[in-house]
Amino acid sequence: MFKKLKLKNFTVFGEADFDFARGLNVIIGVNGTGKSHVLKLAYSILSTLAEGGKDNQRPEPTKGYLQEALATKLRHVFMPDDLGRLATRQRGRNRCEIDCRFTDGYLNTAFSFATQSKSEVNVEKLSKKWLAESPVFLPTRELMSIYPNFVSIYDTTAGLELEATWRDTCLLLGALERRGPKESKIKEFLKPLEKAMGGNVVLEKSGRFYLKLPSGKMEMHLVAEGLRKLAMVARLIATGSLLEKGYLFWDEPEANLNPKVIKQVAAMIMHLAENGIQVVVATHSLFLLRELHILSEQSEHSAGTLFTSLHAQEDGLVNIQQGKTIDEVGDIASLDEELMQSERYSEIP
Repeated sequence: MFKKLKLKNFTVFGEADFDFARGLNVIIGVNGTGKSHVLKLAYSILSTLAEGGKDNQRPEPTKGYLQEALATKLRHVFMPDDLGRLATRQRGRNRCEIDCRFTDGYLNTAFSFATQSKSEVNVEKLSKKWLAESPVFLPTRELMSIYPNFVSIYDTTAGLELEATWRDTCLLLGALERRGPKESKIKEFLKPLEKAMGGNVVLEKSGRFYLKLPSGKMEMHLVAEGLRKLAMVARLIATGSLLEKGYLFWDEPEANLNPKVIKQVAAMIMHLAENGIQVVVATHSLFLLRELHILSEQSEHSAGTLFTSLHAQEDGLVNIQQGKTIDEVGDIASLDEELMQSERYSEIP
């Protein structure tokens, strides 16, 4: 389990210690407070530790490999002009320090880089093993409709201004469906999603995804965006990327969805967290936040829920508050605006 992320001078965070629950983690804040940065950073570290075990011939990480791999991953995910641009902007030189800790201490990793760094990091704490499960990152945009040929285009087109998370997730979407002993568990896991979608996801030899309905197949481009987001998760479960163990980072799952679909997404997020997936969600939606809180309180099999709120300060940096309930994390400006609008609306004669 990924349990802590300690930051010093990283983007909008002067100093911040993030704890993570084994089950569901919800990060709340207005735009510009670093929600996506936290998700992308954690994903980059975990992804690097997972990819190294597959791509590298060494039985365990080496300092030289990790220094190059971490720097490359951060640049491809965040897409700064130089790596040092991710360090907090202050006068003079500054150094960014990142410490990532796991329940399994052998995975602990710490590294740093300076504002003048072009493309290199310095590893201070070297992980002694590779991460067994590859993390999943779901961006605000669904990827089912752009999947055909996306990876090959990404890999062969120079200067393509798209984050590496899109490529990573498309690779997982295109993996073969899991067969064998886990197949019955996968089918059981997929039932609530397929009920919400009204069908199941299929990948044709043409490289295009379809939603298979009782009335026939529907091109994924023609399926409502909310259902395409559910289809992404369904496909990742079918391939075994999200099954029993693993990590899901989801940036604003509520984006472009109506409340009915948001409720379905929230139920699916809680279902994953209850079944061994460590989920980290970033949102500024009061509706999604309340729905997750309700489901968390009602859950009989919860693996633990932790809420984190991000608060912008006058000096431009961001402070954090964490708690097991919404009430413990302070006032959130974007949520307050929604509440005040509800009060104004209720006062209209």
